[in-house]
Amino acid sequence: MTAPQQVWIELADGTRLAASLYLPPDAAGPQPCILEALPYRKDDLTASYRPEYQRLADEHDFAVCRLDLRGTGSSGGIATDEYPLQEQQDLVEVIGWLGAQPWCDGNVGMYGTSYSGFNALQVAGERPAALKAVIAIYATDDRYTDDVHYMGGTLRWLDLVDYCHYMTPMNALPPVPAVWGDGWREEWLRRVDALEPWLLTWLEQQRDGAYWRHGSVRPAYERIGCPVMLVAGWADGYRNNSLRTMVALGEAGVPRRLLAGTWSHAATDTSLPGPRIDLLPEMVRWWDRWLRGRTDLPEEPVVTYFMRRSTRPEPDLDSWAGEWRQEDWPSPRVGTRSLGLIGRRPYVVRPDVGTAAWISCAGHLPYGQPLDQRFDDAASLTWEWDADDVELLGHALLRLTVTASEPVGFVSAKLTDVFPDGTSALVTRGLLNLTHRNGHESPQPLQPGQPYDVEVELEATAFAFARGHRLRLSLAGADWPNTVAPPRPLVLEVRGGELLLPVVEEPSPYPPPRLVAAEGEPEAAEGVSWRVERDVLARETACLVDHGSGYETVHGTAAEHYRGRVSVDSRTFEQRAESDVSFTLTWPEATVSTRSTLEVRAGAEHFDVAVVLQVREGDDLVAERRWHRRIARDLA
Repeated sequence: MTAPQQVWIELADGTRLAASLYLPPDAAGPQPCILEALPYRKDDLTASYRPEYQRLADEHDFAVCRLDLRGTGSSGGIATDEYPLQEQQDLVEVIGWLGAQPWCDGNVGMYGTSYSGFNALQVAGERPAALKAVIAIYATDDRYTDDVHYMGGTLRWLDLVDYCHYMTPMNALPPVPAVWGDGWREEWLRRVDALEPWLLTWLEQQRDGAYWRHGSVRPAYERIGCPVMLVAGWADGYRNNSLRTMVALGEAGVPRRLLAGTWSHAATDTSLPGPRIDLLPEMVRWWDRWLRGRTDLPEEPVVTYFMRRSTRPEPDLDSWAGEWRQEDWPSPRVGTRSLGLIGRRPYVVRPDVGTAAWISCAGHLPYGQPLDQRFDDAASLTWEWDADDVELLGHALLRLTVTASEPVGFVSAKLTDVFPDGTSALVTRGLLNLTHRNGHESPQPLQPGQPYDVEVELEATAFAFARGHRLRLSLAGADWPNTVAPPRPLVLEVRGGELLLPVVEEPSPYPPPRLVAAEGEPEAAEGVSWRVERDVLARETACLVDHGSGYETVHGTAAEHYRGRVSVDSRTFEQRAESDVSFTLTWPEATVSTRSTLEVRAGAEHFDVAVVLQVREGDDLVAERRWHRRIARDLA
């Protein structure tokens, strides 16, 4: 096994980026290079990614570069935001540098999960000459509608106490002394002094527009000039960047492939739920075709996907029942079935409906799988139909005529699989802030009592109902804590509508794919807290998480701890989100730590945000930063 090499890549403006190179044996000669670029600190917090890079180099003779992005890990500069323009410019320079190295044959691929999947798509749109193909795993084409910030024009609430906050203390950590060398403390203080929590920008950008279009390849997919492979999971929050992107890239003439499994926002070999696979052979086949020009590889259908079948819900579901399939996309074998909705009596909105499916992007515990939906269903408006042998593949579309008693209201829609004993398992969901009914760039207040015709697109899914089961549509005025509840109590009235289902009408002519089963073990639940609490007299519902870990790193040890709580008052709809995140890194040179607390209060008119960051070396307080913002709720 070849040890990684630490190198510096100097950019045109003099900034040095820290990179680790995993190179094949010299006897292999120049080979394609694969780049992953992340802000999550390659030498400590995500050092566990190393085995994948090593396998690509040792088993398949690829060169691999793992890069700390500007201002993160041991790279110079300041991390100003996620996916800034400077980042794409940096990565174009990095790809040019990689392609010119003597151990590279001039062909570069880019890949990654989540953040590094995002920037792989973004850089593909920049068309650097050496970039010949990308693989984006659990990444999105639309930063506004399908990221951790907004859903249907509504703020994602539980995400505030997770990623949206923990990037503040992570970005305040210093470069690694063994990598940076002398002056690491001075660089650390410069980084802390210049830091601004990214969350503040995201809360100020409540409408779609130029800010969110930057870094979103949707709708201008034609900017991409190299082959694209996507990996998606039906339990992941970025599942919508799957089928629609296959259509768009096909229309743009871009070679493409989609592999969609059951997975959450976790590695395909350890994900809850499974079935789990070894993704590396699938990636290598893609790289061999497009980086090495292997023309002897068989052609594959555009989409390989797992058709889920009726499975009883569990918060830590191990695996879905179902089978792997292959299909063209768009598929001539998928049609549309229309189901009519009869109007219902006025519905008094409950702000805490949704705790049984409390986050749209499941990942590592405690961000687990949806529970039995029957109790949320009971607090919603529902419609039901026989579902014997119905198979869905694509996006369901809901058309409604609806009124609201307030200028701001939401519609949450969920499709569930109802078992004969009453168990209700979530199939797919969607949400619309009704003020965004004509688009996300220019929301308009509702006129109380006036009927509006609206459409709600539900998230992409593949699901086959068992014989004797029923399909249920549940409509509510909140999907909490997945998204923030409406600003004020209100009443909705659904006067009628139509549910359009993407139904598989014929079997695929393609044989089942051959995928390599994973040997990895899914994570355990020990040490993880995931609670839903109701204070009956205070009329408050709260959701809480608490988890952490400690582990060896390249140059020492690391520990991280996360606590979060969100709550809502069922009478006033006032809400609160609190988060406490800490990181500790221990090296021979020093022990450093950062801790950040967040409090967000959501009233009828404003989001009141307070962040406190403490930075320590050993027991000594090195720096303390405080931020406070009062941000108007923009019809949200």
